[in-house]
Amino acid sequence: MTDTDKPQPDPTPEPGTPEPGDTKVDAAEDASAAPRERSSSVLREIASGDALSGVLAVLLAFLVGSVMIASTDANVRETIGYVTARPSDFFSAVWDAVSGAYSAMFRGAVFNNLVDDPAQQWRPLTETLKFAGPLILGGLGVGIAFRAALFNIGGRGQMLLGGGAAAWVGFQLDLPMIVHLPLAILVGMVVGGLWGGLAGLLKARTGAHEVIVTIMLNYVAYYLLFWALTKEWLLATPGSVNPKSPPMKESAILPKVLGDRFNLHLGFVLALVAVLVVWWLLSRSTLGYRIRAVGENPNAARASGINVGRTYVVVMMIAGSLLGLAGVNQVLGTVTSGVSTDIDAGIGFDAITVALLGRSRPLGILAAGILFGAFKAGGFTMQASENISVDLVLVVQSLIVLFLAAPPLVRAIFRLPAQEAK
Repeated sequence: MTDTDKPQPDPTPEPGTPEPGDTKVDAAEDASAAPRERSSSVLREIASGDALSGVLAVLLAFLVGSVMIASTDANVRETIGYVTARPSDFFSAVWDAVSGAYSAMFRGAVFNNLVDDPAQQWRPLTETLKFAGPLILGGLGVGIAFRAALFNIGGRGQMLLGGGAAAWVGFQLDLPMIVHLPLAILVGMVVGGLWGGLAGLLKARTGAHEVIVTIMLNYVAYYLLFWALTKEWLLATPGSVNPKSPPMKESAILPKVLGDRFNLHLGFVLALVAVLVVWWLLSRSTLGYRIRAVGENPNAARASGINVGRTYVVVMMIAGSLLGLAGVNQVLGTVTSGVSTDIDAGIGFDAITVALLGRSRPLGILAAGILFGAFKAGGFTMQASENISVDLVLVVQSLIVLFLAAPPLVRAIFRLPAQEAK
């Protein structure tokens, strides 16, 4: 019997049995695998992105700050002498010191559960937002310069001159509020923008490095303001030997947004508006495209027809106007009793940290500004209730900068994947 005469198996498959290459089966498998691939891709993107490393940098700074709090606490130092005999005393003292410090910071920055009045319970949050306003504006000024690959270290000078110009309008002129307040704000922004634009012009025309130029302009601005505070026709108070201007007139003061019981003023609302404007400028406008193109590769931007020098000038003018608005926020909102040479309150340099933590993105800068506002508001409560130096807050801020400057270190500590090239 030949092979052809032998009974052959029925080639017809059993009902419901999938055949190899069946497109329906392949489609079903692809459909089930797609969600897994998408979720894995999202997790990889989150783990290798900038946002997570920023959050972890803040977490590491708090952890190191906790070690410093514990090491300087008297009870911890006392219990460490007999830690081998009664380790529970040591760990209890560490917990009390760290939790007490951060609980006090929370009460001073977000919610105070030790008082009964609901308005007073939420008052710390309004203080945080008040401090956050100029930090957000300053961070935007530094961040938009970062997007053009410019390092704007001149925030202090731009704040001082912008705030000083707004103060002159604020106490010298007698105008209705509907004219007086917008005019003071506009003058402060214009002066800050011109001071920032000067650094951009020197960068564009001479190639001078903006870091050196802006640092030197900080000193020039400081002594210009000091000189103005000695002249009665400029900022000096008549008959006073103190270098301080007269207080602002009521028509030039930023109004309180929640009434007189709270210190939160319109400056924070202006900061929110500035966040939206900068976001639109960078994401939806042709100028924003030019700024980002110059920041990515100025040579390629120049080859594509973008005037790189003009972009430098424009972006530094915008940055200076935002920092000038931060100075206006201080002069017309937070400290309305008069201008002095310390009106910037270190915000010009804190803005660099805010911009770094926010990755030069408007929404990131908003979140970072609120966080640093909480540091400022909560640090004083921590010092008063727990007898911990407010300088510890500065240490935590510095540690955030340190960890932000070393993202590979953060990724190595938490075993995160390397950041993907963009």
